This record gives sequence, C-alpha cells and structure tokens, in this order.
Amino acid sequence: MKPLNPSSIRAPFARYSHGCEVPAGQRLVLCSGQLGIAADGTIPEGVREQADLCFANITAILAEAGMTLKDIVRINAYVTDRAHMKGYMESRDAHVGEPPPASTLMIVSGFTLPEFKVEIEVVAAAPEKRRKPTRAATAPKF
Repeated sequence: MKPLNPSSIRAPFARYSHGCEVPAGQRLVLCSGQLGIAADGTIPEGVREQADLCFANITAILAEAGMTLKDIVRINAYVTDRAHMKGYMESRDAHVGEPPPASTLMIVSGFTLPEFKVEIEVVAAAPEKRRKPTRAATAPKF
C-alpha cells in the first residue's frame, strides 16, 4: 500500500495514515468487527488484553486468505470509554507494522455484552494469488 499523508493538511494525531492507496491487481479481505473473546469464551478484564485478542482473531482470519497483519490497509476501532484509548492504541502499535494503515477510532456506548471494551475491524489487501489449476483443468480431454 501507499500511505497518503498530504503536507497540505495537519499530520495524523497518532500512528496512522490519513489514507492508503491499494495498487491495481490486489485482492481485498474485509474482516468483521472482532471482540476480545478467546476461543474458550473467556473475556479478559483489561482493554489491552482484549485488543490483543482482537488482533489475534484478525491474524487467524487473514491467515485463511494467505495474508498477515502487514497487509492491513484500514482499521476501524471502537472503545467504550476514552480511558480505553491508550490500551487499544498500545495494542494497535504493537501489532500493526509500517507504513501505518488508515485508521478510525470511535467511542461508543457499548457492545453485545457489557464486559467488552473494544471491537476492531480491518480491511487488508495483498497481491492476487496465483491459483493452482484444478484437477479438471489439467486432466487430459478425451
């Protein structure tokens, strides 16, 4: 991706880009919002731990498409209190590489369970994978 940070506007408030250009020929993955819940159903108390779980879930989703967190071009994150911004941003900065993707952070009134403090959704882009020919495509025709 190509970060877009025009010098004619104020620099980003934190470690994100104002925009990101995705080159032609890229495939996109759009991840639904992920909450800080482990596979066994446990929900950690801390926002940083919840955000780390969100990024772990996103890592698993992107891996299904042959992508990694380095392929993220956009993050939308939601926290339930301004006090949770720091923990979320620490997690984001620990998980998301350079250049930083475009990003939005909003404070919301809540999620499906009151224990949830953060939700994160992403868009990722990576070069088109070369598809292996299927057996039918490579079988001799009679």
